[in-house]
This record gives sequence, structure tokens and C-alpha cells, in this order.
Amino acid sequence: MIKLETELEGKKALYGEVSEILRNHGFDIGGNWDFEQGMFDKPLSAGEEGETIYLRLPFDVVDGEMDNDNALLVFRTPFVLKHVEDVEVDGEDSAVLTTSGLEQFRSPADKDAPIQQKSSWAESGEQEVARVVNDLV
Repeated sequence: MIKLETELEGKKALYGEVSEILRNHGFDIGGNWDFEQGMFDKPLSAGEEGETIYLRLPFDVVDGEMDNDNALLVFRTPFVLKHVEDVEVDGEDSAVLTTSGLEQFRSPADKDAPIQQKSSWAESGEQEVARVVNDLV
């Protein structure tokens, strides 16, 4: 994981407004949210063998609940991380998962794999966050 130095940390925004801006930048709400916190995720690179580099924008809900457009969010420190998916295809379960679309819910083999060229990925992440911050103003 690479923590990023950006102007996003500490910024506040309403969920309904910021989620639209972030969707326009290619972000989606991460799967591990609850009513008090969450993350917006954007893949920066999808490489071979199930390796994906993500930019994550974590936040806390300081007023309201996450499923409400009027929920007030405050952003924490953005970071870049690498997931390595389990790309092994094995047995009948794989066919069932693929056919039903459930393969997308498989847990990564490594949720925080080592990242090569850290300074390059940090720069890419910081530039993307700067574009988001410009649209939040």
C-alpha cells in the first residue's frame, strides 16, 4: 500500500454530490462499506495474471447514514494498493461461478500485494486525486 499526500484528506462533501463526481472520474463505491465508513475505488491498471492496481479514497460518515444522499462524508488519506486475484480455474465450482456471474465476488489471493515502481504509482494516484479535488471545489 502506498499512502498519498493530497489535498483530499479532511475534505467534507455530501455523498449524493461526491458520488456523482467520482463516478464521472471512474470511481465506484467499494464493497466493504457500512453506514459509518467506506471507500471509493478506481482501477489504475489491470495487468496480466489477475493483478490490478487500485486508487482508494476512504471516508468516514460524520452525519447521516451512508445510503442517504445527504450523508456528510469526510475523506481520509487516499492510497494505492495492488490486488492479485485468484485466476486458477479449477473444477465444477469455477464453471458455476463464471456462468452465474459470481466470480466477481471471489476474494483476492493477495489484497495488498507488493507494488513495483512505487513512486510512479504514487504520482499517478496523486494526479488523479488532484483532478477529483478540482471538481469538488
